[in-house]
Order: sequence, then C-alpha cells, then structure tokens
Amino acid sequence: MRLAISGFDYVRVPVADGVSLNAAVGGSGSPIVLLHGFPQTHLMWRHVAAVLAADHTVICPDLRGYGASDKPAEAGPSTYAKRTMAADVVALARALGHERFALAGHDRGALVAFRAALDHPRAVTHLACLDILPTLDMWDVMHGVTAAVGFHLYLMAQPPGLPEQMIAATADAFFGHFLDQWSGDPRAVPADVRAAYLDACRAAVPSIVADYRASAGVDVEHDRADRDAGTRLRMPVAVLQQDWGSALGYDAAALWRAWAPDLDHTTVGWGHFMAEEAPDEVAGALRTLLAR
Repeated sequence: MRLAISGFDYVRVPVADGVSLNAAVGGSGSPIVLLHGFPQTHLMWRHVAAVLAADHTVICPDLRGYGASDKPAEAGPSTYAKRTMAADVVALARALGHERFALAGHDRGALVAFRAALDHPRAVTHLACLDILPTLDMWDVMHGVTAAVGFHLYLMAQPPGLPEQMIAATADAFFGHFLDQWSGDPRAVPADVRAAYLDACRAAVPSIVADYRASAGVDVEHDRADRDAGTRLRMPVAVLQQDWGSALGYDAAALWRAWAPDLDHTTVGWGHFMAEEAPDEVAGALRTLLAR
C-alpha cells in the first residue's frame, strides 16, 4: 500500500500542458505549501504537515518529475528549470483556491521555492528554505577537494545519456547513499519510508537527472539575470541551514542576505533531513516565520 500523510486528502491537479501534480492537502486556515527535497517525496513533510494543519491549510505536492507526479521527458532546458517547476507550484495553489500562500522548501524544493518567490512575489507571502544555497551561490562556493560532498551535482550536470545509465544501473545504492550519509539520525527515516523513497527514485531517474542538469545551466542563467538586475526577495524569509560554510569557506548568512533583506538565518545542528529529524523545531520555525 502506498504511504500517505495521515489525515490528509490526496488530489491530482493539472498545472501545465500534460503535467499534473500529486499533492496531499490537509488542515484549514491560511495556506502554506511545503516542497520536498532529494531523494525524497512529499512524505518528508509528514510530521511537520500534521503540526501545521492545526491552523493552516497545508499543501504537500510531489514536484514535477518526482514521486507520483508526472515526469515529462526532457525536451530542453526549460522542462525541469526551476522557473517551470515554480510555475507548477503557483498553478497548483491557484487551482486549490489560493492566490497567495506561504512557501517552504527543502533541498531541491527550496530551489523551486526560491525561484517561485522571485518570479511570483505577489503570490508568495513568506518563504522558508531548508539547508540549501541559491543555485548561483551554490556553484560559486563549490571548489577544492571539500566540494567532493557535491559529486552528484557534477555527475548529473553531464549531457543526457551517461549519468542516467550510471545511476539507473545502481539506483538503490546511489540514492541510498544520500539517505544514509546525509542523515543526522538514521531513525528519522524508518524502513518503510526509506523504501518508498527508493521506489520513487528508481522510477524517476531521467527526470531527477534532468532537474539537476537544469541547475547547472538554465537555473544559473536565471539567478544571474536576477542578481545583475538587483532583484530581491520582497517577503519575510527564513533559512535553516547546517554549517556547511565552515568546511567550504563561505558565509551562508551573508550570501542569503544579498537576496533577502528581511532575513532570519539560523545555523542548526540537525542533519540534512531536518524536517524528519527535528519536525517540532522546524514547525516552530515556520510558525515564527508566518507570524512576521
């Protein structure tokens, strides 16, 4: 039986030509959309969503190319551009009756949320990004042997063919590596959830690679154009982040502040999968953001 967020209803919503998103929806009140990261699905929010649903309408979609959402074939750089995926999210919220909503994302979902907030500032009221840097900054700080932690970024940036074949040949080992190595608490992702993540990733290798490939190309172009134009995030922004900067030699808060004048940046001691490792703390941080 497919795992689900307890107490949430599931909908399938068309958001673009030929693309529909699977989403869990629960609670009532002002809306917040929660976007998952890699190598996960919307299930990563299962604990946080249940807490927030007490006084918010909570929407947890699988991103385009992930989970039970549609996985269009890569027809060019725009298919999995964060701009395209962000437009999916705005269309999803509108289809569910929400012209304005708060938005939180983790990892890949945070990149989509960041782009949505830049492209659709009238729709996104509050933004939270968990354990990520904006795409342009991410590539700027990846240098030297310490950047080996991001080997997957370089692998999936390669032209179509090789990365898909290599990853598909050892999918469970590849995706399982990140679930194991990035976790600060192995109990946070129980066996049934881990199996669900691996099943979903195994079925989505081409679209996951296309998502990462876009981040080495068109997403950088979009970020650079906004930085050159002086575009800033207009809404309150919260960032929860591990202390990657100490190892890679950058000031994460300063990089984020260049994009977000109204910023609350917190360095945390949890592992990468913080919504599963510290759900009460993450939910509390989101509530604090929403009160700003």
